[in-house]
Amino acid sequence: MYINIDLQLFAGEKTEKATPKKRQDARRKGQVFQSREINSAATLMVSMVFIKVLGKYIFRFMYEPLIFFERYFYEDIDLQLGYRLFIFGIMFLLKGSFIIAMANFMVAFISSWAQVGNLFTTETLRPKFDRLNPIEGFKRLFSMRSIFEFLKSFLKLLILSTISYNYMKAHIKEFMKAAELEKFQFSYILFSSAVNMGIMLASVLLVLSIFDYLFQWYQHDKQLKMSKQEIKEEYKQMEGSPEIKSKIKEKQRQSAMKRMMQDVAKADVIITNPTHYAVGLKYDDGVSDAPYVIVKGKNMVALKIREKAREHNIEIVENKPLARKLYAVLEIGDSIPAEFYEIVAEILAHVYSKDRERKSVGKI
Repeated sequence: MYINIDLQLFAGEKTEKATPKKRQDARRKGQVFQSREINSAATLMVSMVFIKVLGKYIFRFMYEPLIFFERYFYEDIDLQLGYRLFIFGIMFLLKGSFIIAMANFMVAFISSWAQVGNLFTTETLRPKFDRLNPIEGFKRLFSMRSIFEFLKSFLKLLILSTISYNYMKAHIKEFMKAAELEKFQFSYILFSSAVNMGIMLASVLLVLSIFDYLFQWYQHDKQLKMSKQEIKEEYKQMEGSPEIKSKIKEKQRQSAMKRMMQDVAKADVIITNPTHYAVGLKYDDGVSDAPYVIVKGKNMVALKIREKAREHNIEIVENKPLARKLYAVLEIGDSIPAEFYEIVAEILAHVYSKDRERKSVGKI
């Protein structure tokens, strides 16, 4: 039992890697891959490190105004002093927040630049009305990418919750002992523990972001894949269709032929087969130490060379072996080898003598 399958159905299947041109066009449109998880994890890590470094100062200026106002309700103290202390603490927090925000901005910029490189495009700002299509939106909702994002978020939440729980469980005895200390010391221990746990969670997020980066690369590479037909069409666009290329080559051949026929008038002699080959030689000691080929042709081209030579009164010498050898071993512009010096010298001497005779007869 045989089943007939139309192989044309698979012609549009995208199984080939994207060409450099396809990748360049996609980049120009803003279709690049990057892991936002790396940016988030890096900025979180920087924030936690800054808070860790400035932790004592941040905590002190957060804690002291609160203690001051707590005392205000029970004791008669200078409210103006407390107000100045509160404003000073707020300004310190604003300055610290500004420094952390600028550091986060720089880290986000550097991490994005490291992934994407130098890229500026307005293509991503253009409205895409196909996104308003509810059917397409439903497809995107249940696409492989959306499922992966959901599983990634769920797994990340599970991992971070487990790490947080284990951290709290491992330090619960320390927290119980710290509860017996003064409020300032107890609050600082909790604050420091929270910052340490934040650094630990940021480190885990950085590790997880590596896997997200690899997945984004895989998805991007998959989206850019091309079918064999698309590669052929791209090649045609870059190189031109075979019909156009053949026309260009034909015009180039015609131009080269026209230039060569114009050079026939510059030849000293045309050596022929007599019907199959024609090679034009010229001797100019300012160009070459030996005679060189100025034109050459075979069959119909050889016939046109002979016709042009007669029009310009260029001497035509029949020498079958020499014509074949010169045509086979030399290209236009090449000087003749030493093995042909003697015979070519005899031919040129004969041509020059006949030319002198014609000129002397013309003078008489």
